[in-house]
Amino acid sequence: MRSLLMITFTLFFSQIGAFPAFSQELEESDPLQYADIVDLSSDAPIIVNVVIKDAIKIDPERAPNAPQGTQRFYIVASTSALIRGQGGIGETIRYVIDLPLDGRGRAPKIEKQPFIIFARRPSGGSIDDVQLVAKDAQIPWTPSREQRVRSVVRELVARDAPPAISKIASAFHVPGTILGEGETQIFLETDTGTPISITVLTRDGQRKFWAVSLGEIVDEAARAPVRNSLLWYRLACFLPRQLPAPALADDTLANAQRARSDYQTVLDDLGSCPRSRQP
Repeated sequence: MRSLLMITFTLFFSQIGAFPAFSQELEESDPLQYADIVDLSSDAPIIVNVVIKDAIKIDPERAPNAPQGTQRFYIVASTSALIRGQGGIGETIRYVIDLPLDGRGRAPKIEKQPFIIFARRPSGGSIDDVQLVAKDAQIPWTPSREQRVRSVVRELVARDAPPAISKIASAFHVPGTILGEGETQIFLETDTGTPISITVLTRDGQRKFWAVSLGEIVDEAARAPVRNSLLWYRLACFLPRQLPAPALADDTLANAQRARSDYQTVLDDLGSCPRSRQP
């Protein structure tokens, strides 16, 4: 297997000059980060633009589990655009939401206001009843937010969408034929069983290059993920901060140390996973 990897190592270096730089796109002024939108969208089989028709206050006695400092509302909203909808959606939908009170104990005015909601259909409910996937799964609508949500949903439902990562299965380093060169392979397990592998290549006197392959075979054309893409999110937001010891159990001490160093390079290039809300 390792001899095969060395062949891959040689082929990969022959094409490494085409490696794209890691994307450093500026975040939009919107406080909602890319990870926030993916967190909400991935849990929501129903995503829809709505306009609030009625926001009916529910007496605190009937909502004893509402968080302190909030007012529970029964919402009746008209649907203006369906972004994602398993099972369809009616022209009018209903749901419950807890909205935070201001310093004077007043709830925000939301009637006639447009929002994007992230929801699921409760068991036994009608087509007009939905349940928000999170307490903050109603966000104010703007054209740019709708565009961002639609872009994320397209990534999530794509046939080749990268799956969620469950753990690092194994990792090892293979030294190159020239001192200072080498290749590290990191194999990831996913929720769907589709394998993901990370390849880190080192050539003496040059910076390390790394790429991600989706599938059983290491792809020679693979590249590092672009920031604010679904593959970037899967890695930057969910990879552990260090390689787990069991994943390196079959490697020598020196090679395991090189693998740890290469893994740190991957984490550094991915950068942090900023969020403005708790997932």
